Amino acid sequence: MEQWLDKKAPTPHVHDLLIYSDEKSIDSFLKVLDRMTNDTEWFRSYAIPPKHNSEKTLLKLDWFNGTIKPYKPHGKDGSKYCNKVIQNIVKSSEKRPLCCVDFVITDVAENSFSHAMELEKTYDNTRAPGLMFCPYKANDLIKSDITNMIELFLMHDRIFVLKNDEIYKLHITKESIHKIFLN
Repeated sequence: MEQWLDKKAPTPHVHDLLIYSDEKSIDSFLKVLDRMTNDTEWFRSYAIPPKHNSEKTLLKLDWFNGTIKPYKPHGKDGSKYCNKVIQNIVKSSEKRPLCCVDFVITDVAENSFSHAMELEKTYDNTRAPGLMFCPYKANDLIKSDITNMIELFLMHDRIFVLKNDEIYKLHITKESIHKIFLN
């Protein structure tokens, strides 16, 4: 698998959504992701709010923390801050493809789902080379309205639901009402 990851060309610009319900599920995903990318060219990185539960796991795995201090993703300069974090990670990667997990978006969504959506749109238009994972707590998605939720799903390449040690791929397609009666 590592050889396939190393030889896959050109470098993808993938933007994936992760939906998780608890820390055990996201930490299990991080450990598997670490095993898959260890000893490869992928630049393993993350951005995370202070005292986030997954930080311990990522520190143990020796991933690069691209979070800039002071931590300020909220308010009117939140977008600038988040852009600086991504730029910091890209610069530190030294042109290696990213394997990045952005927990800052989780924190932003807890406070303002609409602000998280703005940040997602901005990133989606200027994707970095590699894999960008945007983890959202299931509770935060459930609190949002269905229009924003669908828009969030559509701006990501793939959607994964994490449950304990299992990963489910979610497919979203717009359908005609007529198809309900055809199948």
